[in-house]
Amino acid sequence: MTTNDLTLSPAAARRLHAIGAAEGRPMMLRVAVEGGGCSGFQYQFDLVEQAQPDDLRIECDGAAALVDEMSLVLLKGSEIDYVDELAGAEFKVRNPNAKSSCGCGVSFSI
Repeated sequence: MTTNDLTLSPAAARRLHAIGAAEGRPMMLRVAVEGGGCSGFQYQFDLVEQAQPDDLRIECDGAAALVDEMSLVLLKGSEIDYVDELAGAEFKVRNPNAKSSCGCGVSFSI
């Protein structure tokens, strides 16, 4: 499902359901963009049980990600995904607005 062109992938939804099952309670993924990192901005991921009053909720298959309004501006058109590759498993933002990114995959510039 979409909120301001921001989506949560089915893979990310499956992972959030698995984390919730392991924790014994539903968990949501909070995604924020902060200043810093080697490219100017960096993604911050946290698992939370409750939304903050100003959070926007992005849902897919009953799972949810939360994004604050300030971060949403920098995430427009992005997909929050979960990848499980040889190099490791992680939540990842596929951001079409990022002009460049760092090798760490968490830092980007616009």
